[in-house]
Amino acid sequence: MIDMKGKNLVSVHDLSREEVDQIFKTAEYLKMKKKTGEKCEILKDKTLAMIFEKPSLRTRVTFETGMTQLGGHAIYLAPTDIKMGKREPVYDVARNLSRWIDGIMIRTFSNDIVIGLAKESKVPVINGLSDLLHPCQSLTDLFTVYEKKRVLKGLKLAYIGDGNNVCHSLMFTSAKLDVAMNIACPDGYEPNKEIEKLAKEDGLELTITDDPEKAVQDVDVIYTDVWASMGQEAEREKRLKIFGKYQINMDIVRKAKPDVIVMHCLPAHYGEEITKEVIESRHSVVYDEAENRLHVQKAIMALTM
Repeated sequence: MIDMKGKNLVSVHDLSREEVDQIFKTAEYLKMKKKTGEKCEILKDKTLAMIFEKPSLRTRVTFETGMTQLGGHAIYLAPTDIKMGKREPVYDVARNLSRWIDGIMIRTFSNDIVIGLAKESKVPVINGLSDLLHPCQSLTDLFTVYEKKRVLKGLKLAYIGDGNNVCHSLMFTSAKLDVAMNIACPDGYEPNKEIEKLAKEDGLELTITDDPEKAVQDVDVIYTDVWASMGQEAEREKRLKIFGKYQINMDIVRKAKPDVIVMHCLPAHYGEEITKEVIESRHSVVYDEAENRLHVQKAIMALTM
């Protein structure tokens, strides 16, 4: 077993292939224990501080529930509780929390805040989401693909939509696990160039196009996310017009492999990036994917804390 105790999870790029494998094996084990009703309180008497500058259903419930199931405790810190960078600098937050608790999860806007916390903290920091990256989500996504396909190497995933934080972390995770990616997005909405460079250096086989029909040809997985993420509300009407042809509907799904699975990190805007028909179809694994946030994040906490 690889020792990950004390390790931060800022980006999947920072993990080795062996560490990703360890997270998956641990998630599988903890999920099995949960299904059989066996307690696995390996974080008994430990405390996780959960810093939220962006609200979330899945992130809060799965981290807080996960800590409870592992025998520990989670403290929810709302944006008004800390006002990080305004009321108190990031490094002081990290130095104070490190004296009291055993781990920090943060869901925020700037990735620099996550990096700053990780640099100053004496306890592991987990990136619950930033505007640049969403590592817990992408690890969950590929874990779910593995559950459904029982293999990852050689699979092809089509990501359709905005080249955002979810897309970036999927690129890093796919690179670690030998999954090829086709990305279809409008001109000007491609993934970050530095992320693309790093993912390719990690071995990612990547094709970027503006044609969603071309991107889904012969793929094993279709993935999408909202067209306007939190903080981009002012661009919503503009984005609806630009992204119109990038909707995941049954016509698009039929152009992929017959056993293609469809994924979405949620929340979904039905009738925009995806149709309700697709979400409810036999191809959808969206709710399995959401459930697995609990098991994968429990694995991350167990291994690092």
